[in-house]
Amino acid sequence: MRVEIWSDIACPWCYIGKARFEKGLAEFAHRDDVEVVHRSFELDPGRAKGDVGPVIPMLAKKYGRSIEEARAMEANVASNAHAEGLGYLADGRDHGNTFDIHRLLHLAKARGRQSELLDLAYRTNFAEERSVFDGEVLADIAVLAGLDAAEVRAVLGDENAYADEVRADEREAAELGANAVPFFVLDRTYGISGGQPAEVFTQALEQAWQEHTPALKTLAGDDAEVCGPDGCEVPR
Repeated sequence: MRVEIWSDIACPWCYIGKARFEKGLAEFAHRDDVEVVHRSFELDPGRAKGDVGPVIPMLAKKYGRSIEEARAMEANVASNAHAEGLGYLADGRDHGNTFDIHRLLHLAKARGRQSELLDLAYRTNFAEERSVFDGEVLADIAVLAGLDAAEVRAVLGDENAYADEVRADEREAAELGANAVPFFVLDRTYGISGGQPAEVFTQALEQAWQEHTPALKTLAGDDAEVCGPDGCEVPR
């Protein structure tokens, strides 16, 4: 079975959803027969590459909230992350264009190090006081994930490297009707939207294992938190 996960490194529910999915997968009897592939989705593709700024003011502007209200929103998301055993800085993080990160994730996929780089990118972005949107930091974590330093810098220096692969992922997401992330597709048959509880993922894996139909069906996708072009949902 193949599970494809569309996500963006700037999406907190993708970070949390990945942890929940992995917990659900660990409870699945056929987990050793599941191939997991991470695919690209940019929440803010129109943002200029050099346009990097703090998250809290960005959230306040996007949602029309005060700075204190934006901080409260982030604190709520942080509590969800902490409940999954994840580090999360509710303040002091940056927000920027994620295209280069997606391009490096495709390089990492080609070298068999995609999951390692994704975990490091999430941890750097959400739990550490350094910016994943800094080219030097991004290069450093890519090497830490097991990629060759010269190859990493060559990709970062060539804006066309793996660009087609990123765009292809994004076209596929649109074709599947995914307009928010995280979005999980099981064997191109079942779709799950949002950072669902671990047990929902286990149940979906069991159902997909037993049933194979040609049409994509949505499982439990109407009430979990996602991130879309207009922002990330925050539970009340």
